[in-house]
Amino acid sequence: MADHKTPPSEMIRVPTALIPAVKQLSHLHRQGHTIALLQGLEELINQFDSNIDSDIAPSSKSIKQLEAKLETKLETITKKLEQIERAIASGRYNNTRPRRQAHPYHQPQVELQPRTNESLAQRLAVSPQSLIVETEKLSPKEFISWSRNRDPMSVGWEWDARTELYHPVK
Repeated sequence: MADHKTPPSEMIRVPTALIPAVKQLSHLHRQGHTIALLQGLEELINQFDSNIDSDIAPSSKSIKQLEAKLETKLETITKKLEQIERAIASGRYNNTRPRRQAHPYHQPQVELQPRTNESLAQRLAVSPQSLIVETEKLSPKEFISWSRNRDPMSVGWEWDARTELYHPVK
């Protein structure tokens, strides 16, 4: 029969916060409570494992709940940014000190180019699918207004079926 001696102790590094707990475990081990200690730790670990929803498949309930929370937070942030942009555009946050121009010449405004469904959806902070739904659901005039309210520069957009692109409305 083989002798079942425990191997000699090894030095290990533990986080500073765990040093008192490791000392206590070592003390219990030296007193001969190793088996009871291991069983207690195993039960504790099993309790943690059973309380964790480890289903991380893209279709899992946890992932869907997380996506919904993130979507809600993104919508809230988008709305706040829109409010700030509108306030800046309306002049409510006018700086009382005169601005010094970095360049003495006037820079030309960048002309917006037509956008694909994916590109405009990203600009408006919506999914490409919801952009399609809004395009089909709303009248062209309503869609321009809806897109203007979501656009970071308050630009309205209209769908052109011939080019299959969204064009900015001036």
